Amino acid sequence: MIDKYEKGILISSAVVMMLFIFSLVYALDKKSRNITECLPYNKSYEKARIDTIDEKTYQVFMVAKMWSFEPSKIYIPVGSDVDFFVTSKDVVHGFNIAEKNLNLMAVYGGVGKTTAHFDKPGVYNIVCHEYCGVGHQLMHGQVIVNYPESK
Repeated sequence: MIDKYEKGILISSAVVMMLFIFSLVYALDKKSRNITECLPYNKSYEKARIDTIDEKTYQVFMVAKMWSFEPSKIYIPVGSDVDFFVTSKDVVHGFNIAEKNLNLMAVYGGVGKTTAHFDKPGVYNIVCHEYCGVGHQLMHGQVIVNYPESK
């Protein structure tokens, strides 16, 4: 026969284990939605550009360099999906769009890829979150969603 205190400990342990498993599954589900990829590097990623795949799908080849992002302004319509390919021409930089929970490292000789969906109009600021020298505070860009300059 199990003592009432042992029974309480077993029940408490089972509840804690179920909470842990639930938390783990929840976190894995959230993380799997936007996993950064590391792609093999080649020189074609060093050319900053915006490629239009269709009306709502874009590929942005973002190049970080002291102390700017190229392209510095990206115009897209509401409802667009954007694949960001991020690399650096010199030192380690950061690529962060806080409103979209995007956070990449821009490393010379490496390419990071992530995707974001822009479903609300507005200006989404891109900032460098890695100290890259004396002009670091000037390093920013913008994704401008649903403005007249949009294609």
